[in-house]
Amino acid sequence: MSQILLAEDDNDMRRFLARALQNAGYEVVSFDNGKSAYDRLREEPFTLLLTDIVMPEMDGIELARRATELDPDLKVMFITGFAAVALNPDSQAPKDAKVLSKPFHLRDLVNEVGKMLVA
Repeated sequence: MSQILLAEDDNDMRRFLARALQNAGYEVVSFDNGKSAYDRLREEPFTLLLTDIVMPEMDGIELARRATELDPDLKVMFITGFAAVALNPDSQAPKDAKVLSKPFHLRDLVNEVGKMLVA
């Protein structure tokens, strides 16, 4: 089963996303900040990192960069209201990361996650 690590500092959004992904059959472990998510990534492998970009302690881009150093096969998807920031070439975000701009429909999220995990 694909394991998804979700990092999102907005509590309602995090619960909403986790439930949608669990309903679609994924196992989801979620955290409200990048540092806690990174600590968990160091303990066990995940298939996909789904992360907000703007978060306290460690932002999503730094989290993704460090996470893919730990596990080069980890797939990354950013969820953000600031897509232009994620796509800035200077951001050092993993180059094959997917960006899903808020607001998005949950069905779109589940579809995009499905596509990434099949690839």
